[in-house]
Amino acid sequence: MENPFEPLNARLQRIENLLEEIVNKGGISETIEITPKIMTAKSVAAYLDLSLSCIYKLTSSRDIPHSKRGKRLYFDKTEIDKWILKNKCLTNKDINDLADEYLSKHPNKFLR
Repeated sequence: MENPFEPLNARLQRIENLLEEIVNKGGISETIEITPKIMTAKSVAAYLDLSLSCIYKLTSSRDIPHSKRGKRLYFDKTEIDKWILKNKCLTNKDINDLADEYLSKHPNKFLR
């Protein structure tokens, strides 16, 4: 009598071989990092590539968005991402566009 799991094992082996082939060709990295939505101070430090003491300093000065429960600090990943991107540096094109917009709204301001 044939083993009922033999076809299943064969299919799983084919899938495994295909996945190994994709990884070996560089299609997928072997390690996939999943960052949780709520992070601790240690995980935020690793995520931002900062020291833990720097994270504590940012929280004590209230410069970084965080929550506190007892003595524990918690960080929302989406808030941290927004905080990082909040101080975005403008490109030369952005600056020129803002200047053009300002001059079009205030045409007589610079005429003498």
